[in-house]
Amino acid sequence: MANERLRKARKNKNDEFYTQLADIEEEMRHYKKYFKGKTVLCNCDDPRISNFFHYFSYNFEHLGLKKLITTCYKNQNRDLFSQYDCDQAIYLEYSGSKKGGNVPEAEEIGIKYLKGDGDFRSKECIELLKQADIVVTNPPFSLFREYVAQLMEYNKKFIIIGNKNAITYKEIFHLIKENKIWLGYRNINKDMWLILPEKEEKYEKFIDGKKLKHIMACWFTNFDISKRHEELILYKNYNPQDYPKYDNYDAINVDKTSNIPCDYYGIMGVPITFLDKYNPEQFEILGDSRYHDGKQEADDINIINGKQLYRRILIKRKGEK
Repeated sequence: MANERLRKARKNKNDEFYTQLADIEEEMRHYKKYFKGKTVLCNCDDPRISNFFHYFSYNFEHLGLKKLITTCYKNQNRDLFSQYDCDQAIYLEYSGSKKGGNVPEAEEIGIKYLKGDGDFRSKECIELLKQADIVVTNPPFSLFREYVAQLMEYNKKFIIIGNKNAITYKEIFHLIKENKIWLGYRNINKDMWLILPEKEEKYEKFIDGKKLKHIMACWFTNFDISKRHEELILYKNYNPQDYPKYDNYDAINVDKTSNIPCDYYGIMGVPITFLDKYNPEQFEILGDSRYHDGKQEADDINIINGKQLYRRILIKRKGEK
C-alpha cells in the first residue's frame, strides 16, 4: 500500500517542487535562537541539489548547529525528488567545518548509503528522524497528512512547507484547532514560486536557469513563534446588515479578517486566511464549516441565502462577555 501511494505521488506534479533559497532564508531568520546545539534533519531533499542543505550547511557555524542530516526518496526506476539517476539512495551528514571556515568542503560532508529507497517512513529513515531535534523540509504535498502524523508521533519540532489546502484537511485542521500546529511567519496571501525539475516541460517563469511555478504554499510549524502572540487590532462595529448569519447555523459571517467586529463575542465564520493572524490568547477556534460541534464531519454551514461561501473557520473571541 505504501509503495502504491508513492507511485501515485510520483505522478503528482505537485510533489516535484524544490524551494528557492531566498524563501528559506526569509523564513529561517525568525528561528535562529532555536537552532543552537541542535541536529537538523531535511528528510525530503536530494542533498546534492537541495537549497535546505545549502542553507544549513553554509550557516552551520552561524546557527551553532550540532549536526545536519539530509535524505531523499529514491525510486528504483525514477527519482521522485531527484533529477539524478543513481543506483542507491544516500544521505549526507555534516558536523561543521574542521578547518574553521564557513564554507563546507566536500571531504567534510559524510556521504552514506541507505539500504532502502529513502522513504521517510522506512525504518532506517525513522532512525535518522529519532536523532533529529528539528525537521525542516518541503515534503511531498500528496503525503502531507502522513508526513505530519509521523512528526507528531515522534514529538519533533518542525518548520515545513505545505499546500495551503492542507489547512482544510481533517487531520491537519484538528491539529490547528488543538494548537499543536500553526502557520509560520510568511504571509499566507504571499504564494511561493517553487523550482521545477529540469525534466519538467511546463513552467511559468525561467530565471537564472531555473524553471519556476507559482504554488499556493505556506509554512507550517510547531515552534511558539512571537507572531502567534501579536494581538489583532479590531476596529469594526457589529451590525446585522454587514454581518449576516448563516442559513443553517447560529454564527455570523465575516468576509475579511480585518473586518472582525470588536464588539461581538458570539460565534463567527472567518476565511482560512484568518490563521495568519490567529492569536490563541485572543481567539478560540471552535471548528470550521465542515468539522464543528465536536463532529468528525458534518454538513457544511457556510451558506447564506442559499449560496455556499468559501470554506470558513468558526471562531469566538476570548474575554468576559
